Amino acid sequence: MSDLPRRAVTRSAKLATLPLSFAGRAVLGLGKRIGGKSAELVAQEVQQRTAEQVFKVLGELKGGAMKLGQALSIFEAALPQEVVGPYRATLTKLQDAAPPLPVSTVHKVLAEQLGDGWREHFLSFDDQPTAAASIGQVHKAVWHDGREVAVKIQYPGAGKALLGDFAQLARLGKLFGVLLPGLDMKAVLGELKERIAEELDYFKEAEAQHAFALEFNGDPDFHVPDVVAANEMVLVSEWMEGTPLSRIIAGGTQEERDRAGLLFVRFLFCSPARVGMLHADPHPGNFRMLANGKLGVLDFGAVNRLPGGYPKAFGQLTRIFNQGDMATVTAGLRQEGFIRQDIEIDPDALRAFLAPYVEPTAVEEFTFSREWLQAQAASVTDLRPTNVIRQLNLPTSYVLIHRVHAAGIGVLCQLGATARFRDEVIRWVPGFSDDPDDEPLAIG
Repeated sequence: MSDLPRRAVTRSAKLATLPLSFAGRAVLGLGKRIGGKSAELVAQEVQQRTAEQVFKVLGELKGGAMKLGQALSIFEAALPQEVVGPYRATLTKLQDAAPPLPVSTVHKVLAEQLGDGWREHFLSFDDQPTAAASIGQVHKAVWHDGREVAVKIQYPGAGKALLGDFAQLARLGKLFGVLLPGLDMKAVLGELKERIAEELDYFKEAEAQHAFALEFNGDPDFHVPDVVAANEMVLVSEWMEGTPLSRIIAGGTQEERDRAGLLFVRFLFCSPARVGMLHADPHPGNFRMLANGKLGVLDFGAVNRLPGGYPKAFGQLTRIFNQGDMATVTAGLRQEGFIRQDIEIDPDALRAFLAPYVEPTAVEEFTFSREWLQAQAASVTDLRPTNVIRQLNLPTSYVLIHRVHAAGIGVLCQLGATARFRDEVIRWVPGFSDDPDDEPLAIG
């Protein structure tokens, strides 16, 4: 694993290059002019340099640091393209160019996990992986009963590297406090660490995948391959053929794009109500359009357990926003923890920031596009202290929900899908329906 720097001293040295001293320098820049520049401009320049260095270092690390960077989409959206562009490119390179494990290492892991006679479980096993990701790779094989299967193998040492990062990342709290004063970074890190530990546990992933497979068995819209066998570092699932969503993004017809986009949204919104879990890694590589028109779903390592479905306040605040009552929306967001008690926020700036997230729910039919997304992003690429995105907090209970929605909007804009997305929200998100019998939002 030459691309996964596991040695603690190496990873610590990388993280040590993060400019923690900028936190103090930002304060020094306030209230006075330096070289003829305004205090606000000085602070903004310091924050921009800080952000550039943060994203550069996070992009070079593969593991918990990279996962943190991916999850902080709220931070990413607030920064200019020239800052996060190279970071995104580094992440893409890390994800796409992960070198496969040597065959001898693959066989060693299989022997440790399935026993010395591991080959007896398979009629055939392809030593060349069909896919590689940040913590494991997938091989195609034929199970002993003749079924084609996908064999997911975790990289040795990946768990230690991932969890080890978080001990180092804890020292970033003050740094992110400069860039996002409204964010409770300690709580976000704690939530992410817990989720990463689950992602490393293939038994938990098998449990989640089996629950989804049972619920969607025979479903007219979705297919989830069931689990065949599992151990700590090996997960064997039914093989699933289909057209990757990435291929539809690259060259699908408009009809294919619209169908894929609608099913994608339906799956994300209906799963908490039907399974009590939200698929928390909506990457195009985890979805396939099958020959029978269904959407196939893979990779259940990251799930958000929502036994009661989506939080009711989520639907209620979305509905109230559409009705124009910003006072109630602001109070509700404060109650839910999105606005901390010591932070004052401009209702008009908050409305402008939230509009892109809510807009698709306000009309009968909506078209997602890259141009629409770029226009929305341009409105928040501002590092000034008055920018509303810097004043918001991300409550731990919403960390994965936010990650899914931000990434999901990105996928829909890549697809350029047009559909009746509002209907899915009405059907599956508690509190969104304007049913007069729906209980009012309790504020106070």
